[in-house]
Amino acid sequence: MQIQVADVLVDVQKKRIKNMHLRVKPPYGNVVVSAPLRVNRAVIEGFVRSNLPWVRKQIKRIQNSPLVPAHRYISGEAVYLWGQKYALVVIESAKPAYRIMGDKLLIYLPKKASVEWRDRFMREVYRTELIKQAAVLLPKWERITGLKAHEWRTKYMKTRWGTCNIVARRIWLNVQLAQKPLICLEYVILHELTHLLERYHNARFYAHVERFMADWQEVRARLNAPVSAREK
Repeated sequence: MQIQVADVLVDVQKKRIKNMHLRVKPPYGNVVVSAPLRVNRAVIEGFVRSNLPWVRKQIKRIQNSPLVPAHRYISGEAVYLWGQKYALVVIESAKPAYRIMGDKLLIYLPKKASVEWRDRFMREVYRTELIKQAAVLLPKWERITGLKAHEWRTKYMKTRWGTCNIVARRIWLNVQLAQKPLICLEYVILHELTHLLERYHNARFYAHVERFMADWQEVRARLNAPVSAREK
């Protein structure tokens, strides 16, 4: 369902949740409200209207950010791994593989690999790198927080950096995190572990996060910055 609130078009998603959540999503500044099943349109409109200054600010910020061009994964293209920029070098090979050499990322691909095939391969590159780092960083943050996940997994997600199944104590990490600085992965791990203490994104939740990572707001800003932005 879509509703118009002043000059803002809003996508409404009804879910089995207790509270409403408002998001402005890159790369185009789409506005999305997640609302409990029984909440009516008037209440949703009022919720959005009360947050219009914030919504407009986020739309402007996103629309003024440089858009990341669609990747073709050809030699000379720039890709990012753990916040560092690498020049892609494509080498013909019957056996797909990848290797990092200095500021270059070498990928070995079949001669007629399509753009879609190359995109799937790069996702697996990111997944491999994410698994390496998460295997070290998740135990680190479990020790720091005293919280323990029963298991963790990776998957490609479009709208979330991570999720936590509180009942199963299972954490999912977005493979695209491998493009961001390592501290961003640490923040997402901490964020998801904190859900084992507090289900909702309320003041109590962020008080716990700040107790373990004092500069979490700065780190979150880096996490949500465009991938193409230079990372220091």
